[in-house]
Amino acid sequence: MILQGKSALVTGGRGGIGRAIVERFLKEGAEVYAADLSEQGSLDKHNNDGSHFIKMDVSQESDVKSAMEVVSTRSGKLDILVNAAGIEIEKTIEETSLEEWNKSFAVNCTGTFLTSKYALPLLRKTASPDKSASIINFGSYDGFIADPGLAAYCATKGAVHALTKAMACDHGPEHIRVNAICPGYVDTPMLQSFFTGDGSGGGGQNIDDLQQAVRDVHPLRTYGTPTDIANLVNWLASDEARYASGQLWVLDGGLSAQVQQMKL
Repeated sequence: MILQGKSALVTGGRGGIGRAIVERFLKEGAEVYAADLSEQGSLDKHNNDGSHFIKMDVSQESDVKSAMEVVSTRSGKLDILVNAAGIEIEKTIEETSLEEWNKSFAVNCTGTFLTSKYALPLLRKTASPDKSASIINFGSYDGFIADPGLAAYCATKGAVHALTKAMACDHGPEHIRVNAICPGYVDTPMLQSFFTGDGSGGGGQNIDDLQQAVRDVHPLRTYGTPTDIANLVNWLASDEARYASGQLWVLDGGLSAQVQQMKL
């Protein structure tokens, strides 16, 4: 168990990817705090996995401060922070309202900023040359290339990529590593919403056909699972990744490696 004795906070910890990360961390021996808007999260079920649930809106400074107080009181330290909370709005900029734009940045960018900011004092308590602390942000392959109809989402993920590098430079001397995972298509409630949406997703098409078409465009002929993402998060959180920082780790089944115009 490579995370034995470590404490971790996962935002979006009751969502598809967040839940998988929480479960993996628990298996690896960590004490885990799952922060989300509700106990059941996006999967509409309660989770009695042994993690500590914290009700938190990552875009609200008071919620983030309160969450860190819970961690401080209960554990006294923090070794790992995973900023997995995120939302997706399927619209072009012309279709996107200012309120929707601001909400996207509030959750995806400001949430990463606030949670990291107030986690730093706890992370410093555990960080050392031998055992660094780890922050893992969530970008997206959409921060490099764009899917149509996801303008605000793409913009927020590009911002998270830049923020990750800045944080890694600022806090590396304190032995705090900062990386971002950039998933492609992953089988989550967000992806299923994309398939059935009117924007860049289904648009009334047969969902089974659309899902297969998405699998087929990948060199590996499949899209990812939350467990695939949790595997990489687990490594980046561990001491095995002691020299990994400031990087954008693309995990997309080879999707962004190919010339998109080719028929494969």
